[in-house]
Amino acid sequence: MVQFQIGPQPPERLDKALARDVPEAAALSRSRLMRLIAEGAVQVNGAVATDAKARVAEGDAVEVTVGEAAEVQTRPQPIALDVVWEDGDLIVVNKPAGMVVHPAPGSPDGTLVNALLHHCGDTLSGIGGEKRPGIVHRIDKDTSGLLVVAKSDRAHHGLAAQFEAHSAMRRYLALAHGVPDAADPRLRGLPGVSFEAGNILKIATRLGRHRTDRQRQAVLAAGGRHAVTRARVVESFGTPGQAALLECWLETGRTHQIRVHLAHAGHGLIGDPVYGGRRKLSPQALGPGGAAAVAAAQAFPRQALHAATLGFTHPVSGADLSFAAPLPADINALIEAFRLKSE
Repeated sequence: MVQFQIGPQPPERLDKALARDVPEAAALSRSRLMRLIAEGAVQVNGAVATDAKARVAEGDAVEVTVGEAAEVQTRPQPIALDVVWEDGDLIVVNKPAGMVVHPAPGSPDGTLVNALLHHCGDTLSGIGGEKRPGIVHRIDKDTSGLLVVAKSDRAHHGLAAQFEAHSAMRRYLALAHGVPDAADPRLRGLPGVSFEAGNILKIATRLGRHRTDRQRQAVLAAGGRHAVTRARVVESFGTPGQAALLECWLETGRTHQIRVHLAHAGHGLIGDPVYGGRRKLSPQALGPGGAAAVAAAQAFPRQALHAATLGFTHPVSGADLSFAAPLPADINALIEAFRLKSE
């Protein structure tokens, strides 16, 4: 049971007042508090309060009964995980390409959540009233790389706040068509595209669902959500530039953001079946070994995108943490194909 009093000048709604004044150690989000109100688990001055919009006053005594975490329906599965770091509150994993993060229609099992339920077992103390891992951010099924997942409510609450505030650091490595260059006249005047010092590509647009294909995201003139991506060239291939290894970082975290933004700038990811576009590689421009490089790129089965670096503040200890995951073998092999020169 969590007990506390409403502080001075409370918000007009009960749910907002509880979210403001509930002790931080309780790690109860506003959405969780709203569910507890609906379940009759909140009392104000000894009376059960079931209306989230009810008014409260300074000094009102609040009791919140938080039950034991319930078992979830998703089943644990003994799927191997590449665990980068783990403690009692969170776990950092290097997700392989091809693994879905969360069960959904069409992917009911074999997901990261299924694997985490098995791996973590009884160390999951409950997220939102259920014994489940707390997913605070996701990467696409066919994107590889780092994810942090909460094992406790207090960790979930703290991590979610960091990702909502965009204070967590995420950097990706990507293989893209072409080489972004501030001198490229094609990019001048392209909506939302500019360059910062050091030839850093900046893309700032609105992103939302595609008007006709609801499975895709798109750059919008109005509506959607603000999104900012930056990228710098790590290595270029071919003369003139046919492809580039890019380091990308996010100021925001929208669905498919890097893939959509780079495609908008004409630098779609190699292997991306949705946003890759029609740009073709030239064997001649890639030089000796160019034909093999083009064949390797055409056969690449996924978007060449890897979540390489992840940094955040530990939501419980307050320690600053940073992790790096090397490029997976398939992207490394593709890079080597681009570098290959005939004898």
